[in-house]
Amino acid sequence: MRQIIDVDVKTKKAEFARCKTDMLVVGRFSDAEPDEILRKLDDKLGGAVERLKELGDFTGKTRTHAVLYGNGKIAAARLLLVGLGERGKTTLDTLRKAAAIAANRAVELKVKQISLALHRAFGGSLDAAAMGRAIAEGVYYGSYRYDEYVSESENGRLGSLEVQIVDPSPAQLKGLNAGITPGVIIGRMQSYTRTLANRPANVINPPALAKAARDLTRGLTTLRCTIYDERQLEAEKMGGILAVGAGSQSKPRLIILKYMPVKKPARRLPTVALVGKGVTFDSGGISIKPAQDMDQMKMDKTGGIAVLAAMKAAAELELPLNLWGLVPAAENLPSGSSYRPGDIVTTYSGKTVEILNTDAEGRMLLCDALAFAVRQKSDIIIDIATLTGACMVALGSFKAGVMSNDDELVKDLQNAADESGESLWHLPSGDEYAEEMKSKVADLKNAGSRWGGACTAAAFLRQFVGEAKWAHLDIAGMDVLTTPAAHAAPGSTGFGVRLLITYLMNLIEKK
Repeated sequence: MRQIIDVDVKTKKAEFARCKTDMLVVGRFSDAEPDEILRKLDDKLGGAVERLKELGDFTGKTRTHAVLYGNGKIAAARLLLVGLGERGKTTLDTLRKAAAIAANRAVELKVKQISLALHRAFGGSLDAAAMGRAIAEGVYYGSYRYDEYVSESENGRLGSLEVQIVDPSPAQLKGLNAGITPGVIIGRMQSYTRTLANRPANVINPPALAKAARDLTRGLTTLRCTIYDERQLEAEKMGGILAVGAGSQSKPRLIILKYMPVKKPARRLPTVALVGKGVTFDSGGISIKPAQDMDQMKMDKTGGIAVLAAMKAAAELELPLNLWGLVPAAENLPSGSSYRPGDIVTTYSGKTVEILNTDAEGRMLLCDALAFAVRQKSDIIIDIATLTGACMVALGSFKAGVMSNDDELVKDLQNAADESGESLWHLPSGDEYAEEMKSKVADLKNAGSRWGGACTAAAFLRQFVGEAKWAHLDIAGMDVLTTPAAHAAPGSTGFGVRLLITYLMNLIEKK
């Protein structure tokens, strides 16, 4: 199998016009005159940059770029111009996506080394460390390719990409460097999430996902991994997880990660549990899905893998916070042993659930893991899952839904979403939705009416979190790019890793 592209990000002191590199990358706003750097480069290139604008070939709009060739007039072999859009709409994600576009284009061109000067266009409007982190995250995101099972050929892409963030100012480089280390850790773990999510179900089943979790924690004294197999799940009476996995020969697992920092966290800091849905393949079970696009159901494990990656990133960042990472993993298949519509399942919490639709399986996994998080005395519980098509109907592929029992937690998650570029939209999940999930023959039913499906699903989960502060992230529609984009190749997005880590880092700073 081919290895995923190896990315190296560092800073380098250099004058832009004298920077010897395969490709120098600069940004341009669509509604502003070129900055001093771009003017000097344009002058050396004989006005080539301005001619592009006059011709309308590159005006600086977002998601656009243009390549010019140095021809010995500047030290760089190529100059890549990346559009930054309107200056007044600038965010950290503008910079992150610009870096991703640069890295994506570099891989397409088979460029070995790129030198980024994107940060200079933003002047002092953004914190230097925050820019360094965003650039590193963007580089990993844009350079990523999932071609693990593609046979190598003479025209194949390169195996590595060297990235330099260049600036003539040592003080500026010092500020950028402060953000590169966390940015690289987060970017690398998002790539890890994308790789595992992209792998097909004949490679990643519940036992294989459990093994990946063990491998991920190897060598880390602060991160401990425990796996519940089917016997332990039966002993613990985790009926929800067992029901979903009953139809598959690959038996379900509960992956339990516990992170305990070297230094004892401050007393004021809460214990946080991250819970991720790990359905390695979802056929719908007896309530089988249509054949069209069923191949994408290998992505139904994205939330669980994002939790694994976030836990590993937290350990590498040495966050002073007690964390649990819980991933209930199962394969939802039809067979003679599958759970059926009409069944009544007793969950880990003791609550009973009437099964109306076996394709509403994610909530059956999560309810056991949520109840387990409560028993570990978690103060804050955040679950993340590709849970409902209804959320995608409501929000499309632009934002994930967030539902919660605590407005402050929603605000903190939305702030993390703004900072990380992984967008959220607050949806309701109150008592009126919970009422719809009551059963006449059990405590709850696992499916409501066709209306407000994302909200009723969250209301169902809410019944299992007790008094803990809780938020549910429905990332359906955000987990995969079905077509190539300017800043990324198609396939898994690894959505949630940046968001969760940003939330945890902000929580520490806030307290």
